[in-house]
Amino acid sequence: MELPQDPMMLFSTVNMYLRDRYDSLDELCANLDIDRKELEEKLGAAGFEYSPENNKFW
Repeated sequence: MELPQDPMMLFSTVNMYLRDRYDSLDELCANLDIDRKELEEKLGAAGFEYSPENNKFW
């Protein structure tokens, strides 16, 4: 599956998946075959950080 390239759309899509389908970022990345480090770097460059306690980026 291809995720959006636009950082705001990516942020929204990833958080929706984390809310509705996955219990952790590791589970999302494993199921969608996504490199977690690259995802966190891309969202980090847009000012977002993953919160494991809340299972979302903010």
